[in-house]
Amino acid sequence: MTPTGHTATHSPSRRIMHVGSAGMLLGGLLIAIGSLLPWVSTPVGHLSGTVGPGLWTLCAGVIVIAGALLPYRRVALAHAFVPGVAVATLAMWQFIRLIQLSATTDSWGRLLPGIGLVMVSGGAVVVLRAAWRIRAAG
Repeated sequence: MTPTGHTATHSPSRRIMHVGSAGMLLGGLLIAIGSLLPWVSTPVGHLSGTVGPGLWTLCAGVIVIAGALLPYRRVALAHAFVPGVAVATLAMWQFIRLIQLSATTDSWGRLLPGIGLVMVSGGAVVVLRAAWRIRAAG
C-alpha cells in the first residue's frame, strides 16, 4: 500500500524501440560519422565532408538517431524518410558533381569519392530501408 492508503497499480510500460529502430540507429550513425570523414580523394589530399554539404548530412544523421528512440511510429517514419531522402539526394548530387568535374577537366581516376561519401550514401540506403519497414509494419 502507498502512504495514501491506495494500492499501487502498474501501467504497462511503453516500448521505446520500434520495428525500424535498429536500422535507423545504424544508418544514422553511418551518416553522422561519414559526414565528418573525407568525401573526395585527390592526388594532393582529401576534401572533408564538412567543407560542403557534410554539415547538412550530419544534422540529418542526428535527426535519424533521435527518431530511432521515439516510440511513435508516424513520427519515427518521418524521422527516417525525410532525412533519408535528403541525404540520398545530397550524396547523389556529390557523385554527379564528381563525374562532371572529372569529365570537364579530363581527370578521370584522379577525383574519387572518399570513404565519408560512401558511408553517407550507405547510411541513406539503410535509413530508407528502415522507413520502408516502419511503413510496412503499420
